[in-house]
Parts: sequence; structure tokens; C-alpha cells
Amino acid sequence: MPDGLTYREDYFADPQAWRALIDLIHDTFGIDVGQLDRLGGPDPTSRAFGYFDEAGRCVANFSLFSMPLIVDGQSVHAVGYQSGAVRPEWRGRGLYRDLMHRAFAAAKQGGCELELLLTDKPALYEAHGFRTVTEYDFRGPAPAADRTIPVGRSLDLNSADDLLLTQRLLQHRTPVSRRFAVLRQAEMFLLNPAFDPEIRLSYSAALDLIVAWQSGKSGLSILDLVAAEIPPLSQVLAVIGQTTDQITVCFPPDRLEWAGEPAERNAYAGLMVRGEIPLPRLLALSPMAGF
Repeated sequence: MPDGLTYREDYFADPQAWRALIDLIHDTFGIDVGQLDRLGGPDPTSRAFGYFDEAGRCVANFSLFSMPLIVDGQSVHAVGYQSGAVRPEWRGRGLYRDLMHRAFAAAKQGGCELELLLTDKPALYEAHGFRTVTEYDFRGPAPAADRTIPVGRSLDLNSADDLLLTQRLLQHRTPVSRRFAVLRQAEMFLLNPAFDPEIRLSYSAALDLIVAWQSGKSGLSILDLVAAEIPPLSQVLAVIGQTTDQITVCFPPDRLEWAGEPAERNAYAGLMVRGEIPLPRLLALSPMAGF
């Protein structure tokens, strides 16, 4: 261990250490994960591995969290890796590699079947046995909206009532796809709209459903659905209340009574996996589960 550093694990419950990690992530990636504090706190399954200097700064971190999945109808014990960062003055000393190995060992000890990460530097992880997986969105003609379903209302996660409603539905959600989807991972669904103001959330009281969606130059995109029962796409479009000829669904649409044409996703950070679990050819992680 380099002089002047202290190794620590599982420090999210320590307010000073959590603040130090927030600062590291902000300084490295320009995002504020501290917003989790107003959204219910960090994922309780997260495990952080890091180095701190004598001033209490977090100079290097690598975290894992539980990310149970449905893959071809079967439950899979998966983990995601995130928040990998090293301050510039401490790079080139093996800290990142050391923290990765510690996290990988913890995942293996916990019986993990599949490991996932998102990165724009795949070569860094290929050396550790990870492989890139192509994700697909699904595009095609939009079905007619079911006008028996009223237009939903917009949710604002800055509202305590809307936040509680969203947390309730996330706790009891059905996976959005039988092919490939998260079983449970509420924190990133709550945090991603804070990172991207173009994400809109619409709630249908009739269906007890939240639709995460975007509308822009590329058209209307369905990012995710949160409900105990996933409705057909015609009802989802009724909740959004916008007229469109074409639609993009950003997850496998097997529950939607609709089939679009697969199109490779063009994303800044690609999905990488490690593990022996067979994966379907046409898969996608909902952008709301992006980490």
C-alpha cells in the first residue's frame, strides 16, 4: 500500500467517508451521486472498496451492488460494478487493479452467477475476462392508443408523495421483460432522472403504472415500465398521451403484445458481462437501470 493511504471497505454508513466518495465521483465524472440522500439513500446492497488519504479524501474507489436479473425466465444472482475512479495524482500505482480484485473476490464469495459493468474502456476489463454484449432497442409502428385508459399525470421525484409512490411501485414491480430485465434495483431508477432532465415519468392510477419515457428528435422512446402487471403497449401509449407513428422500446418487448425491429443501441458506455449464464441474443438493459 502506498504511504499515506488507508484501505477501507463498506463505508457508506460513515457520513464523512460517503461525502468523500461523492466528491471523488463528482470530480471524476461530473455527476452528483449525493442526490441519493434525498431519494432514500444508497443501495443497501452496495459494497465499497477504497483508499483514503490522511486528509480523509477518497482517492480511489470501486463498488459492487446486488443486481438480480431475469434471464430467459430464470432468476440469476448478478452483481453490477460501478463508481470506479482514481484521483489523477494517485494513478499508475496499482490502486484500481487492487480494488477491482477485491470486489471480484467478494462477488465470487457471495455466489455471484453473472457480473455486469458499463464502460467506455472495454480493453481495461477484457483482460479480466469480461466480454462486450451488444444491446438492442426495438423500433416499429406505434399501435393505436387504448382510449379507455386516461392520460397519466407527471411525477416529480422532488415531491415527497411522488417519491413514496414511485418507491412503492419499485418495491413490488414485475420485471419489464421475461427475456432480460432487472428483478430489483430501485436506486438507479430514482437517480437517473436527476442526471437526465429529458426523462419523464407518467403515472396511471387506472393501471398503477409508471412509464419512464423521452420524446425528442429521434421520436418517442419508452425507457422502462414499473408495475405489478405489465400492460400492452397500446395502454402504455394512452398513459403518455402523445400521438406518434413510430415508437422505440428500450428493453425486450416480449410482455407488450407488440414486436419491433431490433436496432443496435448507440450508447456512450457499453455493457460488459462475465459469467457462464447463457444470454439471449437480443437483449437490452433498461436505461433506467443504467449504472
